[in-house]
Amino acid sequence: MHDLSLDVADGRIVGLVGPNGSGKSTALRCVYRALRPSGGVVRIGGDDLAAMPMRRSARTVAALTQEGGADLDFTVEEVVALGRAPYLRGNQALGAADRELCAAAMARLDVAHLAHRGVLTLSGGERQRVLVARALVQQPRILVLDEPTNHLDVRHQIGLLSLLRGSGLTVLVVLHDLNLAAATCDRIGVLSQGRLVAAGTPDEVLTVDLVRDVFGVDAAVVPHPRTGTPQLLYSLTPQGETT
Repeated sequence: MHDLSLDVADGRIVGLVGPNGSGKSTALRCVYRALRPSGGVVRIGGDDLAAMPMRRSARTVAALTQEGGADLDFTVEEVVALGRAPYLRGNQALGAADRELCAAAMARLDVAHLAHRGVLTLSGGERQRVLVARALVQQPRILVLDEPTNHLDVRHQIGLLSLLRGSGLTVLVVLHDLNLAAATCDRIGVLSQGRLVAAGTPDEVLTVDLVRDVFGVDAAVVPHPRTGTPQLLYSLTPQGETT
């Protein structure tokens, strides 16, 4: 990453988009403390994230990563309960309020019926929803999501992104589907070769020229007939060729 400067306002959803290898996941790793920037600083409400006690930052930022799978066959309810760890001491058991939070999160993500299943027996989409539920029970101020719609069918993609829209949380999310990004995000940052090349509202950012220059594809940009948000219609003809 080079000279990345991006503000995310409280309660807003900011999406990061860009080609594979453009630096999206690296940027997110700095926000949830898997990486420490070699220069510059990540600030939350003016506070240096790197200087925060780990317990405090875990109560502030929750993350769903691309590598968020489970190697041990915990049950779904056990995995979701791990989200309460920043609020517990040692081997302290969950209290009634903790269990209610977990149950509510599982219901919101449509995984309550899987509570006693082992996570290794789940489909990729089911497991993804379990991990989102785990992030929600951390009760974070900031939710960081790296390709959260991976493995999800259309209904659950729409359900998850609708949940984010109504959550009131500050959200930083990587999405590959530009149409979903336009429908979900208040602002979009476009990364290319480790640099931020554009940032603004979906209308400002998702233009024919930018999509061609950054992603190397031709697309028409039209307003959604119901919401007016920009939608991209792609051509399957390789760029530069004509039919």
